[in-house]
Amino acid sequence: MTQVVTLSAPTAQDSVALAEIELCGELMIAASAAREDRLSPDRIDEVLKVGADGPERAAAVPRQLYHHRV
Repeated sequence: MTQVVTLSAPTAQDSVALAEIELCGELMIAASAAREDRLSPDRIDEVLKVGADGPERAAAVPRQLYHHRV
């Protein structure tokens, strides 16, 4: 007997999760390329394009990520 798995339509939560995964990946790449042990808060903001330089990306970042620092 074969089981069929049905997939639901993408939701807003799926989009947020994918955006978070992408941002985490960008942070990991930046961290692996950094010469320091940790990324500075300014470098994190630069990578995440938070602030005056990236209003289009800032809108896609969930509010809780603004308060957490890596």
